[in-house]
Amino acid sequence: MQQTISVDAVSEKDKAVLRRLAERLAEIAALPVQRERAAMWRRLNDLDPVKPMVWINEIPWHEMDVNGELQPETSHPWARELEIQLRRTIYQWEHIPGDMVIEPKIYSPLVIHDSGFGLQEIADRVWVDAQGVASRRFHPQIRDERDLEKIKTPVVTHDVEASERIYQIMRDIFGDILEVEQQGVPGVWFAPWDQLVRWWGVQEVLMDLIERPALIHAAIDRLVNAHLSRLEQWEQLGLLSLNNKNIRVGSGGYGYTSELPQAGFDPHRVRAIDLWGCATAQIFVGVSPEMHEEFALRYERRWLERFGLSYYGCCEPLHHKIHILRSIPNLRKISISPWADVETAVQETNGDYVLSYKPSPAVLAADEWDPEFARRSLREALEKMRGCAVEVIMKDISTVRYEPQRLWEWAKIAAEETERVS
Repeated sequence: MQQTISVDAVSEKDKAVLRRLAERLAEIAALPVQRERAAMWRRLNDLDPVKPMVWINEIPWHEMDVNGELQPETSHPWARELEIQLRRTIYQWEHIPGDMVIEPKIYSPLVIHDSGFGLQEIADRVWVDAQGVASRRFHPQIRDERDLEKIKTPVVTHDVEASERIYQIMRDIFGDILEVEQQGVPGVWFAPWDQLVRWWGVQEVLMDLIERPALIHAAIDRLVNAHLSRLEQWEQLGLLSLNNKNIRVGSGGYGYTSELPQAGFDPHRVRAIDLWGCATAQIFVGVSPEMHEEFALRYERRWLERFGLSYYGCCEPLHHKIHILRSIPNLRKISISPWADVETAVQETNGDYVLSYKPSPAVLAADEWDPEFARRSLREALEKMRGCAVEVIMKDISTVRYEPQRLWEWAKIAAEETERVS
């Protein structure tokens, strides 16, 4: 959505489609429940007592259409991206809302250019389906110390004129319906090990943790330095935007909190300390806590300490690593993946953090949909976490077997079960 466009390029027909969807979004955003849910998310993230909050994300949209609700009608590529975004938001509200929050605004993205980290993934791919799900074998590009020079520091620039042009076009289309707000970088997914393993190879990097630890340290240090340089450029150029609202934090839910932004906040120059940060090292799923600390966490802390609050983890089980995660400054949320031991996580966290619980999406992919099994599984997990600060995040949904009603029903089950334990 950072294309060069002109107001004349978007037809009146396309504008009418977008305005109709925006009007529906504005109706939803005006409902009192939006403010109520925002307040509940804020209480959760502030560690105040509140029911477990539910959010559904990473949806197989190609399987979800019913009665043409998701079928785009616009012709201009830029307008179509906006239309798809609006249609999906409205669809989710109407069918799988969980505790989602819709605000009466739409974001106009800043046009930010980034030279990148110098390396691109090279891999053999075995395609599982036409929608892009693939299995990959990475081709190693870093094999010795000389190869570390391939990791570059990004150079960030901002096309101010293009940003303003998009903003004015969006105001022309939506300004009398929704607030149009310019948005830069509302936090960032920080997963340097996800990058490094793609350039190094999975087996190769795990072997080198033992056989060539000095090379590993040099590589991750160089990559984290490059990330920090990019963060500093975003700050200096005024390109950061707040994420203490209905914006996803890490692999979890919304970032509403009364603790951000922090003292000294300048809305014209947002700092990293005014934002949530996050980090994850998913490739370390089978690595000991000691090695996780040595090769990942000691570097991730350098990133996370720049932010006001932190979220840690994604799909990797972390129940046996809580003791090392306690060293993260301002840690507030910990991912409890489908592979984590919930009881151990509850004991180890001792109420000090939000448990970002991820039910297994496999319940939605079975040959036969079993809503009672889904309910029983969720209820058992919630009982184990009773009394904790919990968000229930259904994500990584690769398929619902082209039966979107499965996810609709799961959302209702989650709403009922979280109310039951509140």
